[in-house]
Amino acid sequence: MNSTERSATNSIDNPNRTSVRPPFRWFYMGIAVFMTVLVLNGFGPGYFFPLLGGNVPEVHWVIHLHGAIFIGWMALLLIQVALVALGKTSSHRKLGSVGIAYGFSVLLMGLIAGFVTPVLHVSSGEWDVDRAAGFLLVILGDMALWGGFFGAAVFYRRKPQIHKRLILLATVALLFAAIGRNQPIEPLILQLAVWLSPILLAMAFDLWSRKRIHPAYLIGTAILLIAYLRIPLRTSEVWLAVGRPIIEVLLRLSERVS
Repeated sequence: MNSTERSATNSIDNPNRTSVRPPFRWFYMGIAVFMTVLVLNGFGPGYFFPLLGGNVPEVHWVIHLHGAIFIGWMALLLIQVALVALGKTSSHRKLGSVGIAYGFSVLLMGLIAGFVTPVLHVSSGEWDVDRAAGFLLVILGDMALWGGFFGAAVFYRRKPQIHKRLILLATVALLFAAIGRNQPIEPLILQLAVWLSPILLAMAFDLWSRKRIHPAYLIGTAILLIAYLRIPLRTSEVWLAVGRPIIEVLLRLSERVS
């Protein structure tokens, strides 16, 4: 561990300790802002910006709640990163207790929205069953990645150098829904690069500040790359043979409820 990481770790372990924080202590704040920009670029024009202007999009209440919880996570992330950058680690920890519960609400609401959204689109005639099944694979993958990385971040919350990197990986998993939402990014390799750009920047920062990339980034990036394979798989018969029956069951349940 170099002197920079030792100082940061000691500050986390002892909130009353004063230390000279390096000029690049705001790097992760910049990454958090960058990820928020990616979210607003994806969901802003079609949802958040009209909402701020008083034009409430006509969508199911579940989608409204999902959107509120999603943007709430980005706001919480910005606050938490700012607290660490300012050296207010005691406040960061206290708010972190709330953040744990909030993070699992993100998972729960993501799963609910993931099942409700394709049913709504098929019921309205906008999507066919195959497209809905493909969407289901993507959103379930997003939530599996979020749940895995966030759960690991909670487990390692007493080890800040691992914890903060796992939180970054978890948030990048959520970004996938926003990437290319307004205009699909082609080719897929460019879409992948945009999605992983916050991690690529963080890895470059590691090389500059630590002279090596933290293992959490290497392992996490490998997991994200493997998970990306679900994108071409979502239209394959291998998945559709599983996804179609799930959508059909959800449609029947929706008809009974309504």
